[in-house]
Amino acid sequence: MKEKYLPIGTIVTLQGATKKIMIVGYCPMDNNKKVYDYSACTYPEGIITADKTLAFNHSQIASIDFMGFESQEQIDFNSQIKTMLAQLETIKQVQFSEDVNVPKTNQIN
Repeated sequence: MKEKYLPIGTIVTLQGATKKIMIVGYCPMDNNKKVYDYSACTYPEGIITADKTLAFNHSQIASIDFMGFESQEQIDFNSQIKTMLAQLETIKQVQFSEDVNVPKTNQIN
């Protein structure tokens, strides 16, 4: 498994799923202030309505079906994400989702 965070546009299949999803963002937060690794939409449909995306963690990925565009800019941003998450961990209002408690996909409204 490739190191997280995968590039935008990467298409994955989650464990126990049959539908492919495409990564469209990083670190979504749900209404309970839980932070996940990725936000995604179904593939090939894409984002049908702005309020319907999926949130999931890297550990839930069963397979990487297509790798999104990797550039130096994306690699640098990957490092920024990790720095931002380290800073978020010090804020008590934010709770990181734990893999054992996270459903296969979570809808973020």
